[in-house]
Amino acid sequence: MSLSMKLRITSLAGLLLSPLAQADFSIPGFELVHTVPVDTTLDTGDLRQTGAVWIELFDGAKSRIDIGQFYAADHPGSVMDKVIEHLEAAGKRGVKIRFLLEEKGLKLSEAATLERLRAIPNLTFRVLPYGQLSGGIIHAKYLVVDGKQAFIGSQNFDWRSLEHIHETGLRITDETVVSQVQAIFDQDWQAQAALADKQPVPLPATGQEPARVGNYLVASPQRYNPPGVGDSQLELPRLLGEAKKEVRVQLLDYAPLSYGPDRTRPYYAVIDNAVRAAAARGVSIKLMVSNWNTDKLELPYLKSLAVLPNVEIKIVTLPEAKQGFIPYARVIHSKTMEIDGQVAWIGTSNWLGGYLDNSRNLEVVMRSEAMAKRVGALHEQLWDGPYARALNVTDEYPAPHPGQH
Repeated sequence: MSLSMKLRITSLAGLLLSPLAQADFSIPGFELVHTVPVDTTLDTGDLRQTGAVWIELFDGAKSRIDIGQFYAADHPGSVMDKVIEHLEAAGKRGVKIRFLLEEKGLKLSEAATLERLRAIPNLTFRVLPYGQLSGGIIHAKYLVVDGKQAFIGSQNFDWRSLEHIHETGLRITDETVVSQVQAIFDQDWQAQAALADKQPVPLPATGQEPARVGNYLVASPQRYNPPGVGDSQLELPRLLGEAKKEVRVQLLDYAPLSYGPDRTRPYYAVIDNAVRAAAARGVSIKLMVSNWNTDKLELPYLKSLAVLPNVEIKIVTLPEAKQGFIPYARVIHSKTMEIDGQVAWIGTSNWLGGYLDNSRNLEVVMRSEAMAKRVGALHEQLWDGPYARALNVTDEYPAPHPGQH
């Protein structure tokens, strides 16, 4: 039996058992996609797993696949191994593939994985030093197929993201959003060519600020957004400013700090100010972060937030896999927000400086009660589950060492 069939059967079995199975959380043009870390008690059987969706997208490609990623890492026998097999099959049947990788992601990538990708027929591989454009990186994780479908999410092109990390993304068929994601890829692909030729990087045409209605894409950095794509750094505080009752947020990392090239962390208050302002006017803030968010510089800011009225913070620690320690895995990596049961936010940014201001990231805003409720339920499952613990401001927490046992 093929891996994709197994994934479908597993998903169907979970759907039949899930209490959410009788509800309709889909909305036209957008499918919520989730990676459930293996060896946990988490259950999202009504949502398809990332690996199965990527395989389906690659199998259905007719002419073109465009992939933008931070880094790439495969592992023999993994779901990612099968995903790349299907990407190889697409290239062999004549599909033109463009793969754009962040230069700083080369150090995080597996050399064998990059070699395997470069060997795929009809695949053109490029590396973009995004820092030369804005000082940031390509942190977005996305792909576009035939200009008709797209995927945006927290999932890196990494075998761990398909099996051992809590991830959330969107398969998108909405015509407007897909065309905008395609325009972003084309912009960055052209930027790489210009830098390689030591030519000026073309800037997108300027346009009017897009309407903030329905379901729409925002991205960063604003200077390199195509016409019609809003500014993530502007939109996130505005959405928080509109909240009336409750905001649920799930992130890998939160702090009003920014990583600099010299590893310093200057103050970055854009998001933190909006969160604190919402709490001050009575909005309930339920912030859930990973156990990688407890280093000595970030933890004090979390504690200063946790003491405020209307703010609750929980730290999530996932159990080790049965196979033993896996570096840079077993963590929550989703970047989601739900507001008042009315608005959902699915993106690729952590809530730190260096993401929404100068790095390439993509976020989707859905003003949809159905999607907001499903994203809220996804948050609630972790929040009320065995892996989340309330942050105690008087406790000491171990410094995170995600790459060490």
